[in-house]
Amino acid sequence: METLRPLLLGHPFFQGMKPEHLDVLVGCALNVRFSQGSLIFRAGEQGDYFYVLRQGRVQLEMPRPRHEPIRIVELSDGEVFGWSWLVPPYVWRFDARAKEPTRAVQLNGRCLREKWDKQHDLGFELLRRFADLSSHRIESVNRALLNLSSQEERV
Repeated sequence: METLRPLLLGHPFFQGMKPEHLDVLVGCALNVRFSQGSLIFRAGEQGDYFYVLRQGRVQLEMPRPRHEPIRIVELSDGEVFGWSWLVPPYVWRFDARAKEPTRAVQLNGRCLREKWDKQHDLGFELLRRFADLSSHRIESVNRALLNLSSQEERV
């Protein structure tokens, strides 16, 4: 049976990880597919996963009552998304929607949190990598909000 190890090993987000850490990741990983328009996760629900986008496009959105959601960023092949599994209370802050048929590797955050209780250096390594990722995503949120604000001023 083929594992997801080669796929993760070749991905820039996981480059340079210790082999034993990569083994843990593979043990918590699953191939998933989403049809066009399907919701991958919803803001406010339990966030126990993160994803490596293999093929397709995913829109991160901020839901707004009685309005269209704010489009935060569109992700494509190779991008990593979903960091709510790292921060208690482990709840999604955005919606993620497949904009076309999408394939991804889903990594189980609950599984990883249990493993790093015994391998603290794995936890540190993942936190370090996600801190960099989340800082870039926060910049995207800021840009989306500024764009929305300037559009509303014109109306």
